[in-house]
Amino acid sequence: MKIRQITLSILLLLVGGMASAQPGWGPVFYSPEVHDNNSVTFRYRAPEAKEVLLDGGQFGASKVPLTKDADGIWSVTYGPINPDMYPYAFIVDGVKVADPKNQAIFPNEGFQSSIVEVTGEKPLVHTIQNVPHGSLHYQYYQSEELGTRPVVVYTPPGYAENPSKKYPVLYLLHGTTDTEETWTKVGRANIILDNQIAAGEAEPMIIVMPYGRAYPVIDKYSGSLRNWENLQEYKKDFFGNLMPFVEANYRTKNDKDSRAIAGFSGGGGTTLYFGLNNRDKFSYVCGFAPGMLENEFDRNNAGAFADPAKTNDELKLFWIGVGKEDMLYNVNMKFMEVLDEKGIEYEKFTPGGGHTWMNCKLYLSTIAPKLFK
Repeated sequence: MKIRQITLSILLLLVGGMASAQPGWGPVFYSPEVHDNNSVTFRYRAPEAKEVLLDGGQFGASKVPLTKDADGIWSVTYGPINPDMYPYAFIVDGVKVADPKNQAIFPNEGFQSSIVEVTGEKPLVHTIQNVPHGSLHYQYYQSEELGTRPVVVYTPPGYAENPSKKYPVLYLLHGTTDTEETWTKVGRANIILDNQIAAGEAEPMIIVMPYGRAYPVIDKYSGSLRNWENLQEYKKDFFGNLMPFVEANYRTKNDKDSRAIAGFSGGGGTTLYFGLNNRDKFSYVCGFAPGMLENEFDRNNAGAFADPAKTNDELKLFWIGVGKEDMLYNVNMKFMEVLDEKGIEYEKFTPGGGHTWMNCKLYLSTIAPKLFK
């Protein structure tokens, strides 16, 4: 008995020593903590730090100082915050970092941020609700030029239960430094469609969310996805590898009236280039604050500009949305002026807000009910 007690005591001492040696162990706390009044408490443990700031500019918290307690936990309560999903980060002695206590990470190759969701009393279009849910498939396909490529595919509720039914497809492209996961983890594309399909507002559809940079041929940090070099390399992969993979592995309707393409920012520029110049493949083309330059209008849209009447006849929906505070608002307005001059028909949507994923969710929820009707 004494030997067992001594062994147990030694084991407890060892475990205790290991625990104290672990750099991530310490006081138990939570971050972020959303309160009933829609205010949020953010916390970060850094006993040796001299300054910690909250960087949540999209909900108004621009470099807000946190206060440190005796345990080395910095905290601040901010709000109330308008219900939505927002990116935020901490600036610790000048270094910007994501919240290590928060598993909701913003997938992005250009910065580190976390996501806070303020739900409020009324469900929003992206709020997870008690409705039938579709499935997300994390897939890989092969490209001779680019190697193994990731893609996330959403199949709608009932897909598995109806093995003979075929579905229309929305190809949904992310922004320049985003990844194939951003449309689901930040844009909540799957939840938006779950809710709209359940409400009878949107048609059941497959959504294909690929990685949009032609890496490794194009460097990951070479600028916008709508850069000419990326467009030329990526279109080989998109049309030569991605679409055949999707159509071979999912029950897709493969006529042009059953295909749509949409995208945000640099991916929006890619969307217009692919969609407007390949109207034999897409009847629905939707740009979400699409990235473009005025001196590229003619080159990038040569196929659509060559015969405006034919373009109008072949497209069921050409849609452009851009927030009035968006950094791309002016160039999009100039593009629409060119479309007006040429007589190319389109729908315009210009809400408030800037170049944000809050607006992306609004754009997607606005166009989804217009597709495949």
